[in-house]
Amino acid sequence: MTAVPATTVIDWTAFATEHELADAIFAELGRQTGDGVGITRECYSDREDAALEVFCSIARAYGFAIDTDAAGNMVVRMAGDDGEKAAHYIGSHADSVPQGGNYDGAAGIVAGLMCLVRLARSGRELATPVRVLMLRGEESAFYGRANIGSRALFGILDDKDLAARSRGKGRTLAEAMAATGIAVDPIRNGEILFDTQKAASYLELHIEQGPVMTDRALPAAVVSGIRGNVRHRKVVCRGEAGHSGTIPRWWRKDAVFAFADLVGRLDEHWRVLLERGLDLVVTTGIVGTDPEEHAISRIPGEVMFSFEVRSQSHDTLEGFYELFRSECRSVGQLRGVHFDFDDRVYTEPAKMDAGIIAMLTRAAEDCGLDPQTLPSGAGHDAAVFANAGVPSGMVFVRNANGSHNPHEAMDVDDLIKGTDVLYKAVTSTN
Repeated sequence: MTAVPATTVIDWTAFATEHELADAIFAELGRQTGDGVGITRECYSDREDAALEVFCSIARAYGFAIDTDAAGNMVVRMAGDDGEKAAHYIGSHADSVPQGGNYDGAAGIVAGLMCLVRLARSGRELATPVRVLMLRGEESAFYGRANIGSRALFGILDDKDLAARSRGKGRTLAEAMAATGIAVDPIRNGEILFDTQKAASYLELHIEQGPVMTDRALPAAVVSGIRGNVRHRKVVCRGEAGHSGTIPRWWRKDAVFAFADLVGRLDEHWRVLLERGLDLVVTTGIVGTDPEEHAISRIPGEVMFSFEVRSQSHDTLEGFYELFRSECRSVGQLRGVHFDFDDRVYTEPAKMDAGIIAMLTRAAEDCGLDPQTLPSGAGHDAAVFANAGVPSGMVFVRNANGSHNPHEAMDVDDLIKGTDVLYKAVTSTN
């Protein structure tokens, strides 16, 4: 990975419009964390630090206070806010997937900062303060666990999470966190590091990571709930290697054909369950044979793959997971292979708070928007806050070309509309 460019000295207060300010922020984030293809901001790395420094430079320019919490996340508050009162937290994450887009996560932090800038320029004082929470480590791409920065706050990272290595080979999560200056022992011991009594709400703006809003011509929408997931970072199908020309089909223990059989069965179960009306998505995002062993003329003895199932229903997640393990046993018997599983990773589904949904819906109507609600297929830190008892809600903004790729295409005008909804919501309660 190339070195992070030096920070540019920018007068963030000089931009006449929010559109110009947002454009400048995203341009600087791209300059600081671009990888030549897209954007890479690995959590607990110099790239995530660089993104956080861009955001902090804006906060300092407007005279805001910046705190670092016990999990290494950063909290921005206005000068008149001593941090003691319960506040509306507007949060999102600073990291990205490898070769991802510039708006996933960052758009929510920019929206929060623009809300604070609006308040500063207006001179308005609120009975319930607004703070911006800039979270680390939301993406699961590097350590296999999503929402690291928020989960650390609520004592729900375990030893297996902390022992996971970046992309399977790098330093452990505990080592990366410690290198960032975080005291790991309280996190390892499951200590609660966030006072929920100081959170009137947790609000998150995020780009939609699918095509629905673009298809419906919706610049912004309110999120109703967030899918959870069950994952294995690594499953190994173990068969028996052999010469491709000499072993007949009925004697083979071919790991690739066994894996293909398994995936076909899971796809059929998925189709049937969707026809029954269940909420469900299934993905195998990593597949491979050992490059030290594989060859055109070799029957593959091992295939490594990942497994993920997502749903808004805990029962659906557990039911499909049991189908997965059952089919692994069946394929194993039929094909003469067996499956080895690493530790199962579970992320809870979450419903957004009904009162917060109503508040955001009214705010959208007041802003002249069609207040439609959508479920989130992707996971978000808002789910962690919601399941910890913090009243939580989300605003989606339209984004073309999907996400987790370099081609994310959020229009800054849509971001400003989403910011309008957040600003109207947090100021209407004061």
